[in-house]
Amino acid sequence: MPADDLPHRIEAAVSVAASWLKLGIEAVSVLIILVAMLVALVQIVGPAFGMRARNVRMGLARSLLLALEFQLAADIVGTAISPDWDQIGKLAAVAAIRTCLNYV
Repeated sequence: MPADDLPHRIEAAVSVAASWLKLGIEAVSVLIILVAMLVALVQIVGPAFGMRARNVRMGLARSLLLALEFQLAADIVGTAISPDWDQIGKLAAVAAIRTCLNYV
């Protein structure tokens, strides 16, 4: 293995690891949304079966904000490895949306 090839191999390994990390973070985000939607559905249908009514919108909004945080983290990981203007624009849009939602 030539010494000149080592930095390229390390860069490739870091890029692959970051891609897997990004995929894992995005999967967690999707899982949060899935669980939040199921919980909201149970809370909406629950009063028909005698369950206590809850503030569904606030719980769902919190969960969606959490999922958005994970999406932002995944975008940061993706942008850190191979930034292009498209990814930077998406990252800025997600950050702006998250900031507005947190403010409201």
